[in-house]
Amino acid sequence: MTIHVGLVGYGFSGSVFHAPIIETVNDLKLSAIVSSNPDKVHRDFPHVEVVPTVDQLLEMKEISLVIITTPNTTHYEFAKKALSAHKHVVVEKPFVISSHEADELIALAKERNVLLSVYQNRRWDNDFLTIRQLLQTGLLGEISLYESHYDRFRPVVQNRWKESDQEGAGTLYDLGSHLIDQALVLFGLPQSVRAELKAQRPQAKTIDYFHIELDYGRFQAILHSGSLVREHGPRFQLHGDKGSFIKYGFDSQEEALKKGHRPGDPGWGEDQEAYYGELTFDNQGITVKGKVKTLPGRYQAFYEGMVEAIKYGKPVPVSPEDARNTIKIIECAIRSHEERKVILFD
Repeated sequence: MTIHVGLVGYGFSGSVFHAPIIETVNDLKLSAIVSSNPDKVHRDFPHVEVVPTVDQLLEMKEISLVIITTPNTTHYEFAKKALSAHKHVVVEKPFVISSHEADELIALAKERNVLLSVYQNRRWDNDFLTIRQLLQTGLLGEISLYESHYDRFRPVVQNRWKESDQEGAGTLYDLGSHLIDQALVLFGLPQSVRAELKAQRPQAKTIDYFHIELDYGRFQAILHSGSLVREHGPRFQLHGDKGSFIKYGFDSQEEALKKGHRPGDPGWGEDQEAYYGELTFDNQGITVKGKVKTLPGRYQAFYEGMVEAIKYGKPVPVSPEDARNTIKIIECAIRSHEERKVILFD
């Protein structure tokens, strides 16, 4: 059975992170794209039909899976329309603007008996896959500190919706949704949230810096992002009562996609040896130190998981409840910053 896919939006996210991946996954066929720029679509995918509106896409009976990659403020409206039309839906992260919207969509998907998932693709970053496996070995012992950074050097504010003064814009929703989701995958829900949010750059109209602390009782998860970081420090730091793991560099898949590479190409998802993480741990009184080869990244695993969910009834690769909890953490972070206090997570 071929699953016909309709993609809503063909901006950066749709053209880089979704369409090229979908085209490489067995049993998925990219059949239609909603875009106001058909020439751009047809340069990349001459065979794909281009329609101007979401409503026209939803009228196409062969489309069973709808992918929403439009600006954050449209996610709720478009997802609701697609679910109401009895389509399976994938929403680009962040899921929606508020946890209330998320709860409504989760309930609607259950009512319509269709699948709903959120594209938290950085669960399949090569560094994060490596960390998940490393934690399962127990080599670090009981974790005392987890620190994750997604820093950039972008001193000039760009004229785009992600940096505009609107709901759901800014790095908290953009990059924060990745870092929060990764922490929740590793450790579950925290006891409390504390956050500092800033608009640091001249002319910044929205948040371009965040520092979030998730309290897990005996340890903290620190999630950090800045837009004025010229020299990057570690991407990840994990410390436990038996050892530490330090990892520099970023997953290679985004840059590969921007250059036109695809899953299955030689070297796909692999890391440079210079960026392999360094593991230090104690073994019977002996300190062991060495590099850990990074596991290959696998963004295609998300859509492979969607095929298995649609065809064989397996769980979706990212549950909407998980994505809703990420939005709840963002809400707690905003409240913590505004009220200058720690917010208990309920």
